[in-house]
Amino acid sequence: MKLSKTSAVVALMIAGALTANLAAAQTPMSRDVRQQERIEQGVQSGQLTTKEAAHLEKRESKIDAAEAKAGSDGKVTKTEHRRIERMQNRTSKDIYRQKHDRQTQ
Repeated sequence: MKLSKTSAVVALMIAGALTANLAAAQTPMSRDVRQQERIEQGVQSGQLTTKEAAHLEKRESKIDAAEAKAGSDGKVTKTEHRRIERMQNRTSKDIYRQKHDRQTQ
């Protein structure tokens, strides 16, 4: 079955829109949820001690506060977004490091 040129263009537009929606779905909030799940999994598996988990949780709460402050005026600027993303990157690396050190629960 052959597709007409307009059908092919429409199909490409729909695929592009779906891709854009998936990219938009990777918001800082969803990243917070994933990092929180990583911390919980580390505690359950014994890879994280309670002290390590408490420290990581405290950093996550600081990220949440920064997000709330950034969005309080209704618009998150590029500078605010970059700052939050840097905080999340550092916390993500720390989660990895703490889960893979030799300390166990």
